[in-house]
Amino acid sequence: MEDLNFNRIVSQQFDRAARFLKVAPSLLAQIKACNNVYYFQFPVRFGGDHYEIFEGWRAEHSQHQKPCKGGIRYSELVNADEIMALAALMTYKCAIVDVPFGGSKGGVRFNPKKYSAEQIEKITRRYTSELIKKEFIGPGENVPAPDVGTGEREMAWMADTYDAFKPGGIDNLACVTGKPISQGGIAGRREATGRGVQYGIREAFRFKEDCDRLGLTMGLDGKRVAIQGFGNVGYHTAAFLSQEDGCRIVAIGEWDACVVNPGGLNILELDSYRKATGSVRDFPGGQTLPTDAFWDTECDIMIPAALENQVTLENCGRIRAKVLAEAANGPTTPGAEEQLHARGVMIIPDVFLNAGGVTVSYFEWGKNLSHMRFGRLQKHLDEMRNTRLVAAVEGCMGKPFTETDRKFLAHGPDEIDLVNSGLEETMVTAYREIRNVHFTKAPDESMRVAAFIIAIERVATTYEQLGIFP
Repeated sequence: MEDLNFNRIVSQQFDRAARFLKVAPSLLAQIKACNNVYYFQFPVRFGGDHYEIFEGWRAEHSQHQKPCKGGIRYSELVNADEIMALAALMTYKCAIVDVPFGGSKGGVRFNPKKYSAEQIEKITRRYTSELIKKEFIGPGENVPAPDVGTGEREMAWMADTYDAFKPGGIDNLACVTGKPISQGGIAGRREATGRGVQYGIREAFRFKEDCDRLGLTMGLDGKRVAIQGFGNVGYHTAAFLSQEDGCRIVAIGEWDACVVNPGGLNILELDSYRKATGSVRDFPGGQTLPTDAFWDTECDIMIPAALENQVTLENCGRIRAKVLAEAANGPTTPGAEEQLHARGVMIIPDVFLNAGGVTVSYFEWGKNLSHMRFGRLQKHLDEMRNTRLVAAVEGCMGKPFTETDRKFLAHGPDEIDLVNSGLEETMVTAYREIRNVHFTKAPDESMRVAAFIIAIERVATTYEQLGIFP
C-alpha cells in the first residue's frame, strides 16, 4: 500500500534530487528539516457561554531568507504533517522562482462552510493574536497569505488584527499578502496562481522537440484540458486557458460531480451556475458524471487543482493525458509519478507550476514596503512618449493606425500590466532553467527532480554565503 503521508512524500522528493548534488550531508539535513512548528489550541467565544476550542499551526521550514512566506489553510484535514510538508514546498518553490523568502505554512482545523462570516472572523482574529504572541507573523519575520479555505477577507482581518497589536508600524500592511486592493493588496493577486499555471503550461508547449515526443502539436490552441477542482485556482486556470489560449476545457471535476463536454465547457457560464446552485452538478452545458469519472477523461492536458494525493497508484492507470500539470500542492504520489513517467507522460511539477501566488505576493509585499503603487510614477510619462512615437511612425507610413491600435500602442502600463509581465517573466525563466537541468543533469528522471535540484542548490548557496556551512 502507498505511503500517503504528505510530509514523507516531500522528503522522498528531496532525497531523490539530492543524489545528483555534491552538497555536504550536514547541509542537506539542515535544508530538509523543518526548523520550527508552533502548535496551539485556542478558545473562541460565539456568544453567551458557548465556546469552541480550535487547533492551530504555523510552521517555519527555513529561515535562510527572511521573512518566511506561506499561506493559511482552513480545513478539517489540517494536521502537523501537512503543514510541515507545505512549508517545505514553499521553501523550494520560492527558491525555484528566485523569490527571497523562506518557506512557511499555517492552518486551523475546521470547516469554514459550517461557520458564519462573523464566527470565521472571530477565529481568524484569535488565531492571528496567537501568532503575534510568538512572533510568527510580521513584515520582516513571517508573512501569511491565502490558501485553501481563506481569501482576501481573512487576510484583511489578519492585517487589521496585527495593526491593532502593533500600532504605528509604518510597514504593518506588509504583515500579510493577498489583501483586498483597497487595503494594501495588489492587482492580479487573486488570480495569480491560475495565471502562473497558464504561463507555465504555455511555455512548456513552445518547445517543438518536447511536443513531438509527446505526439502533440506546439502551442495551446485546440488542446483538450481536464481540470480537477473549480475553486480559485481551477476556475482562473480554466478561464485563462479557454479565453486567451484557445484550449477546450472538456471536463471539470469537483467533490460532488464531474461535468464533461468534449466540445468544450463554457467556463463563465459554469462559474455562474456553480455560484447560483452551489454545485457544478446538472450544469446544462455538459454531461454530469460521478466524481471518479474525471480520471477517464480523454484529454491532452490534465490539471489537478484541488488537494494533495489525488493522483495515486489506484487511478493513474486510467489517466489518458499526455501532460499532467500540477496546479495543486502535492497532487501526485511518488508511485503514481513513477508509473506516469515510465509511460512517457510529462509532469509539470507543483513546486514550479503553482508558484504564481507567491511570486505576486512578493510583488505585493514589495509594494507595501515601498508605499507606492506600481506604475504610478511612469505610466503618464510612458503614454506621452508612446503617443509621440506613434505619431512619428504614422508620419513615416503616410497613413494613420486604427483607433484601437493607436490606443494599444500609446497605453502606459497599469499595475496589473506590470504584475502580469513580471509573473510571466518569472515563470518562463524558471521553466527554462528546470528544462535545462532536466536534460543536462537528470535526463532519466521527471522534471520534478530537476526543479528540486535547482531549489536545493540555491538554498545551499545561501547557507554557504552566510558562513553557516563551509
